[in-house]
Amino acid sequence: MRIGIVQFPGSNCDYDCLHVAREVLQADADLVWHQTASLTGYDAVVLPGGFSYGDYLRAGSIARFSPVMDAVSEFAAAGGIVLGICNGFQILTEAGHLPGALIRNRVVDFRCEWVHVRVESAGSPFTSSYHLGQVLHMPIAHGEGNYVAAPDVLDRMRDNGQVLLRYCDSAGNTTPAANPNGSTDSIAGICNEAGNVFGLMPHPERCAERVLGSADGLGIWRAMTAAVSAGILPAASTRV
Repeated sequence: MRIGIVQFPGSNCDYDCLHVAREVLQADADLVWHQTASLTGYDAVVLPGGFSYGDYLRAGSIARFSPVMDAVSEFAAAGGIVLGICNGFQILTEAGHLPGALIRNRVVDFRCEWVHVRVESAGSPFTSSYHLGQVLHMPIAHGEGNYVAAPDVLDRMRDNGQVLLRYCDSAGNTTPAANPNGSTDSIAGICNEAGNVFGLMPHPERCAERVLGSADGLGIWRAMTAAVSAGILPAASTRV
């Protein structure tokens, strides 16, 4: 498995993702500069967290125009697996690869803390390592993580099973107190209709090893690897 980790000016979680890919998953992985025009040869692409272009205008709004995003569009359209973490999630919504938008946190200030999220689907190629309803302990670090979408869009997402993670308390209850940013319906992570593009605000690369306080995020990385290996999502050698 070969993973491409996109670097935008302002990315700051790129090397964290590279570490997980190479040292934890033992996968081939490269940093891919944002001016790259092709993602040929990669089995999965990661858009990491950070502050692309300083989050000027709004988070992800400038990065979505980087040359690499045309390649991401082609990659996703061909069935390639795409993971957007935090700022990467914001970029994917700005680029139209995921529905809805991420706006300023309800409490306005930047939230950097550990939270709990509940697995809403274990059938996704990103969450197949978990069981339905499993509670994960993961860190967040964002100022614009408040997920919003039109009511009809939310209804369609629920019907399609596109909501993969929701904020909850340690017992798995979705409550206002357990929602760190005011996200609609406590949404913490969603996928596209095809199921091969996933965006989430928590950082799975920061909780992929027990030494970091939790290894709950490792399941996302392992599920991606398993999906490609099992042919659920096409490998670079078979994708057209």
